[in-house]
Order: sequence, then C-alpha cells, then structure tokens
Amino acid sequence: MADPSSYRPEPGQIPDSPGVYKFRDEHRRVIYVGKAKSLRQRLASYFQDIAGLHPRTATMVTTAASVEWTVVSTEVEALQLEYSWIKEFDPRFNVKYRDDKSYPSLAVTLNEEYPRVQVMRGPKKKGVRYFGPYGHAWAIRETVDLMLRVFPVRTCSAGVFKRSAQIGRPCLLGYIGKCSAPCVGKVTPEEHRELAEDFCDFMAGRTGAYLSRLEKEMHIAAEDMEYEKAARLRDDIGALRRAMEKNAVVLADATDADLIAVAEDELEAAVQIFHVRGGRVRGQRGWVTDKVEAVDTAGLVEHALQQLYGEEKGEAVPKEVLVPALPEDTSALSQWLAERRGSQVSLRIPQRGDKKALMETVHRNALQSLALHKTKRASDLTTRSRALEEIAEALDLDSAPLRIECFDISHLQGDDVVASMVVFEDGLARKSEYRRFQIKTFEGQDDVRSMHEVVSRRFRRYLQEKLRTGEWDPEEGEDAAGSVPEDDGRPKRFAYPPQLVVVDGGQPQVAAAKRALEELGIDDVAVCGLAKRLEEVWLPGEDDPVVLPRTSEGLYLLQRVRDEAHRFAIQYQRNKRGKRLKSGPLDEVPGLGESRKQALIKHFGSVKKLRQATIDQICEVPGIGRKTAETVAAALAQAVPAGPAVNTATGEIIEDETPAPAGASSERGTEQ
Repeated sequence: MADPSSYRPEPGQIPDSPGVYKFRDEHRRVIYVGKAKSLRQRLASYFQDIAGLHPRTATMVTTAASVEWTVVSTEVEALQLEYSWIKEFDPRFNVKYRDDKSYPSLAVTLNEEYPRVQVMRGPKKKGVRYFGPYGHAWAIRETVDLMLRVFPVRTCSAGVFKRSAQIGRPCLLGYIGKCSAPCVGKVTPEEHRELAEDFCDFMAGRTGAYLSRLEKEMHIAAEDMEYEKAARLRDDIGALRRAMEKNAVVLADATDADLIAVAEDELEAAVQIFHVRGGRVRGQRGWVTDKVEAVDTAGLVEHALQQLYGEEKGEAVPKEVLVPALPEDTSALSQWLAERRGSQVSLRIPQRGDKKALMETVHRNALQSLALHKTKRASDLTTRSRALEEIAEALDLDSAPLRIECFDISHLQGDDVVASMVVFEDGLARKSEYRRFQIKTFEGQDDVRSMHEVVSRRFRRYLQEKLRTGEWDPEEGEDAAGSVPEDDGRPKRFAYPPQLVVVDGGQPQVAAAKRALEELGIDDVAVCGLAKRLEEVWLPGEDDPVVLPRTSEGLYLLQRVRDEAHRFAIQYQRNKRGKRLKSGPLDEVPGLGESRKQALIKHFGSVKKLRQATIDQICEVPGIGRKTAETVAAALAQAVPAGPAVNTATGEIIEDETPAPAGASSERGTEQ
C-alpha cells in the first residue's frame, strides 16, 4: 500500500485549467481516469487526509504510485478525452458498463425504410450511421431531444411504430412536433429519409450552411410579419446551437490528423502529439529529449516525424500532419510520408480555425510537460541519490550501488521452478536487462539450491564476456562457462556486473548467493538479502540483520527492487504453468508442427478419435506421411489418457470429444 504523499505533485506543478488525469499503479497500469474543470483543485482533493476520503477513493490513491495529467482547452474536450481513455485503458477504479464493452453511440439506421435515431452499443452494423461515442446515454438523449425540434426523425421502436400504424394515431412525439409521424403517412418515406440525411449531415459537422439558411428564412418571415414562424425558426436555431456546443470537441468533416507541438529551451525539448481520428482526439503521446545537437524547432519536428512514422504504414499515417514549423526539405519529407501511407499526405502549419486552436492546446501540453519534467528531474534525482547513499552507508559499501540486480525464486509446490533477475540502474528499472531462468540441475522445492544455481549461471556468463574481451584469464581448473561465442556486435546479456546483488530471502539465500560468487572468484560484488516478514536486510556471515528506518529512501528502493523481482518471477512461473496445463499428447510428438497438429484434430475431431484411428487412416490426413503417422500412433499409444469426465448431478460419464489445445510458444529473454 503506497503513501499518497510519496507521489503527490507540488501545488505549483499542477495547472489551474481544464484537463484529464490518470492515476497509475506501481506497474504503470492506468487504474483511474478522471476529468476536471480545474486540475489543480481536483487533484488536491485526492491528497488530503486519507481518513476524510471515501473508502473507494482511499483505496485508489493508496494503490496508485503516480499521477499525470493532460491539459485541454474546454471542459467538453476533457469530457471526450476522458471517455476515450476509459475505453482504451479500462481502469479498475472507474465506473464501467457491465452489460457491454463499448460506450453508447448515436446511431441512425439508414438501412431501414424509415430510418430511426437511437442509442446503440456493441459492434457496428452495416448501413447504420454512427456518431460518438458518448460517455452516457443521457448525453445522447439530450442532444437528440434538441435536434428533433428541427429534424423530426422517427425515434420509436419497431413495435411502437407498427402499433401506431395499425391504430392510425401517432405517438406523443408526433403530436408535439418532435416526430414527422411517418407511421400514419404524414410524410412519405422519401421525405422522412431526407430528414434523416439532413440530421446526419448536421451531426457530421456540416452545420454552417444549414444555420445560414434558417437565419435567412427567419429574417424573411419577420419582414413578412409572420412572427410565429420567425419565432419558431429562432428557437430552432437556438436548439441547434446548443446541440453544437455538446459536440464541440469534434473537428469538422471527421478529420484524420496528427498534431505535433514542441516546447523547448536551450538544453531540452518536449514533443507532444495528439492523434485525431474521425474528428475526435483518440490518443496522445509525448516525450522529453536532451538537445545534444544544435537543432532548431524545424529540426525537432523532423526528428519527431521520423520517430512517429518510421515503422508505420497505411492508415497509421494520417491524411494530415499539422506541425509548428516546417522542416527544411518539406517536399522530400511529404513524399516519404506519402509512400508510407500509400496516398497523399498534407504536411503543413495550421493558420486559422479549429485546427489552429487545437494546435494551441497541444502546445500548452508540451509546455506543461517540459516544466514538469524539469521539476521531476531535479527532485527525483535528489531522492534517488539519497536512496543509493543510504544503501551504501547501511551496507558499508565503498560507493553508491549504481547498478543493482535482484534475484527471486518462484514455484508452485515444487513444480515449474523458475527464477527472475531484475536490474535497476541509478535507482530506475532497466526492463530491457531483465532475465528469466529455468532451474535445471534438480527437481523439487529448494530455494537455497535454486538461488545458488541462478547466481552462478548469471556470473559465469559475466566471466565468459570478460574472457572474450581479454579482461580475465581464468586460473587452471576454473570454469569459464563453456565455449566463447563469436562477437556479433550486439550488446551481451550479462556483460555488465552489478555493484550490489539483492536476493529475496534471509540468511540461507544470502549465503547461497555469496558462495556462488566465491566459487567463481568474484569478490568485488556486494550481496544482501531482504526478508519479507520484517523487511530486514541480511548480510553474508552476519548473525543480526541491518534494520533500516521505515521512512528510509534506501529501504524503499530495496523494497521496490525486491517487489519487482517477485512480480517478474511470478509472471514467468504462471506462464510456464499455463503452458504445461494446456499441453496435450500431440505436443510430445517429435517433428509434428502446429499446422499438422491442427490438421489432425480437424480431421478426426478429437484426440480420443485420433487415438482409435489406424495408421492408414492417419495417413489420409493431408500432409501426414506414413512415417509421421507411425510416430503419432506410437506416441498416443504410450500416452496415458485422462480419466473420463463425470456429470456430478447424474453420474453419467461424458464422452471426451474436446480437442487438445496446442502448447504455447516459448518466451523471449529466458535463460533456458
């Protein structure tokens, strides 16, 4: 359970403007997304006394490990961005629809004779025009209620429509002018469809011409002294304008574009990108970089475009890319983007209108990102340095351990025994250096032997790298971990030694790790263990543990390292267990690949029927020769079939017709 004060932003860091914020847990998963009219006031409410918070809110802030935010121009933009992120991240502490996995959309069923306007969820249907998604169904109904005054399209269900046609009387909406009542023939199917298409055009953003036409008709009616008609048109215009305000987050004409903004100073630059698809902000990304070369804004834009689209193709490259400054060779860059997309791409600076306004929003986010980065960099560097110094002082090290490696063992009652190695450099996780091990030398549960094996294997690989580079000459009889691989120019997995090895456990595990290092002749790597029960730090050969204060930054860093190793080991162990449980008898057949396994199961229907088949019958399967058929038959004959399934309610034996699933593929980064 985290202390919210450990990640609370300083009040001056948080902008006093509308925006959307995300809480993340220690594994960087988004656990809550919210919106606020004032980010400063809203986020401050989460960091008050926990006793005064709602229990669910208190649980959320103690589960979270960090908070971040995105600034927008209006509350409407914040609303839409919040919905997009909730749909994307599925945060555990957000209220979610339990009956469907999608947010409601406004749909017009143009595939029907009399199109209907309604709220729809779920997969999209052919012939239906969709607008949204919206956060709540009531938001759609409010918009529709305003629009029906001008576009009286049918909204009733098929049953109500049929009933009204039978009795010859429209429903209440038909009497109050919010439905053109096609059910009783007040309008023809063609006229009603035209109303529905006008409704769609207005919702799609083509609003200017229609409003101008209504205003012109209103002025003409007033000049002709048809004041009731003019008042009705005035009210219609007001209703449409209110409906437009509810949909103000969209760009006109369902624009697909990426907007890139840059904020910079003499040393660093922050790049922010908003991805707009279908006229709505669908995503955001950004990064901060050191200006290690003399580069201007145009150069930063060019680097950003390369990083964004270097691996992208097709629709991942939008039709428009809006930037704050054009690179020097704009034509060549535009052509490169067009080749990646497969069609023309417009690379330009927005000059006016909604796109320029949205670009200003993106730029504000870039400025905020750069300012926050500078503040965090100073504070985080200080905190991490203090933590490393505390560890060095507590463990009596010569210098701060800039590289820490932690090992953990995981198993389930002695089965699927695995180990993990995580790496922290300068107090930060270096996930590209994480490694996983399978225990090879014995079977069963023995954490001490497992720890000795894993540490030995890791440092044998380190000595192997030193031998390859000529930095180490092993003494006679000392194991150098086998043959030396040729240098292929790639970074080696275990080329860098840590200053500190941390093991998850107490005295026995620490002694095993120390013994492994001594056997290899390594005496310049410190070892310690962190026991879970009392968070005690154990050193080799010491009878009493080192007890760090609970508020110590050094202890907090060791806990983070230990917990990360534990998480990584459990994840691998579960994957291995799942793979083992999913494996079937066909997985043991040598030379039988996935395609031919699927072909056998498809042909016979189940492993049981395949086991009963003759070799000649197996040979009938496409791609299966006689030798392979004999191998399959022999393997299935040796495999012991599982016991029959029994219906516990009736006692009936259930025939096994279930195909055996194929085994999972091996994972990257595993030391076999």
